Amino acid sequence: MSMPAMFSELRRQLGGSRVVVVTAGFLVLVFVAAIVGPMFSPHTYLDSNLDARLIQPTRDAMHFFGTDDLGRDLFVRTLMGVRISLVVAVIATFVSLLIGVAYGAIAGYAGGKVDAVMMRLVDTLYALPFIFFVILLMVYFGQNFLLIFVAIGAVNWLDMARIVRGQTLALREREFVESARLIGVSPARIVFRHITPNLLGVVVVYVTLTVPQAILIESFMSFLGLGIQEPQTSLGSLVNNGVRHMESAPWVLLIPATLLASILLCFNFLGDGLRDQLDPKEKPE
Repeated sequence: MSMPAMFSELRRQLGGSRVVVVTAGFLVLVFVAAIVGPMFSPHTYLDSNLDARLIQPTRDAMHFFGTDDLGRDLFVRTLMGVRISLVVAVIATFVSLLIGVAYGAIAGYAGGKVDAVMMRLVDTLYALPFIFFVILLMVYFGQNFLLIFVAIGAVNWLDMARIVRGQTLALREREFVESARLIGVSPARIVFRHITPNLLGVVVVYVTLTVPQAILIESFMSFLGLGIQEPQTSLGSLVNNGVRHMESAPWVLLIPATLLASILLCFNFLGDGLRDQLDPKEKPE
């Protein structure tokens, strides 16, 4: 099946899922708000007013989400945090997608000893405490914005590799792969031109589950002070800052924490909805 035909089939299958439509609509709304929202505020994420510290949410001074402990507008900073968290998550997911799909497809198509060795390496990497490995990387190389992408992507590719490998084991026995092999198509071309496009449904599902995992890792690192640094911010950094004022100014914590939880839940519901639509085995009778 050609790539355009597969995308057309994907759109047809997803058309009847209310969960997918609702969660995707909410996420699109959040993305659009993160891009255009700061334009409707007279404040920037760097503006600081020490006379307006920890103001409650109000429309009078255009502080829709209130201010933080440095008098910075929380509305703008929250939307900027959404931008950065999503950028980190999407690029890290793209890194894990490239590594995981290529590694899993090669292992599954090769089979035999090559598959055994490659998957034992994955099993070995699973046993390593990767979050501590990421923290060590950040401490040793410094809190580099680009390193966060690579570090999180290096953590998340293992799941994708195992899933793609399992699907490739089934696909390599299909008639179109046998036909390509008989007419002399090279193994590399079979893997990347014939097998990989047929993994689209599975990859789409697990990408939607990988994105919230990457957001959670980035937020955890920022919460520990090892992720995004001032003056930039992320949802994890905002939650970290809000914890210190949760009793005197609860909105500083509740607003970014609620938004972070909503985004994570929507991505997980979206992944479940996609799985139900794209995998007939998961659909109820």
